[in-house]
Amino acid sequence: MILCADIGATKTLLGLARLDDSGRARIVAAQRYVAADVASFDTMLDQFLKDQAQHLGSPLRAACFGVAGPVHDQVVQMTNLPWRLDAVALSHKLGGIPVRLANDFEAAASGIDGLAPHDLLCLQAGQPVAGAPQVVIGAGSGLGVAFRIWQPTPEGGRYQVVTGEGGHFGFTPLNAEQDRALMRLRAHVARPVAEHFVSGPGLANFYTFLDTADGGKTLVKDSHTVATASNTGGLTGEEICRRAMQDGEPRALHALHHFLLSYGVVAGDYALATLAKGGVFLAGGIAQKLGPLMQDGRFLVGFRQKGPYADFMNTVPVHVVQEPDLGLRGAAAIGGRI
Repeated sequence: MILCADIGATKTLLGLARLDDSGRARIVAAQRYVAADVASFDTMLDQFLKDQAQHLGSPLRAACFGVAGPVHDQVVQMTNLPWRLDAVALSHKLGGIPVRLANDFEAAASGIDGLAPHDLLCLQAGQPVAGAPQVVIGAGSGLGVAFRIWQPTPEGGRYQVVTGEGGHFGFTPLNAEQDRALMRLRAHVARPVAEHFVSGPGLANFYTFLDTADGGKTLVKDSHTVATASNTGGLTGEEICRRAMQDGEPRALHALHHFLLSYGVVAGDYALATLAKGGVFLAGGIAQKLGPLMQDGRFLVGFRQKGPYADFMNTVPVHVVQEPDLGLRGAAAIGGRI
């Protein structure tokens, strides 16, 4: 039995998995937790193992936790939570089994191999090339990015995952209106980055810092707070989505329009940087929720707008991952290789 987790800035998914005959991890139990509702990760883990005791018919053999934050020497100090995870301490807590900490997007990217065709929503079929680089990117509480690079092996080959902090690369405006939004945000942060606009909080920032939806050039004065994963200023991307999709509020629809364009720009930049003819996979809850809107073409406008490389961008496959437990499945897959 493998213990696995997908630990985000606001929510955590804990699970138990078994390996099938082909070596693929199969989730047999899972439980979702809200970080604000628990005292600590240790408390959450203890409760999960107690609640799922009936599934522990065989001993735990390994554990892998995908964590939203950089991993240094198998220790993670989470960026947006006061949680510190240490693989050695967790191994001791779990009876000495091997424990691996992985960046959350290393886990997400490791789950791509286990997806079935029905788990993907196609935005652009492109012209896929077997073994070519792949990009996994997801806007959520922050912006996660990972790359999958093909590595030949005696058995044929497999994708190796390379992670980084792609959400903290600089933000590139697509048009003059986004230029103005960036300049307004720049007054509040030392260095604007992609995550400031392409994330759940980023959608709230578009709502705050864009021109008014009627075309006026005056910043709406009701909020100057920069939304981040740890400080939404009372305004969340989820709320903006509700106002746009349920209420039809013009200002929210305007923000959502620019969010979709910018999400495409950022994903396209990473696809172009890696020549990702193996495909771009949009992971996370926002892409799943906005899947139908992402099919209307606005995402692809931003994705393809790459000057002399526009024709190349048309050949890159782009899919929305509709499997909600991608990170958990990926963490289980990593745990199965320990």
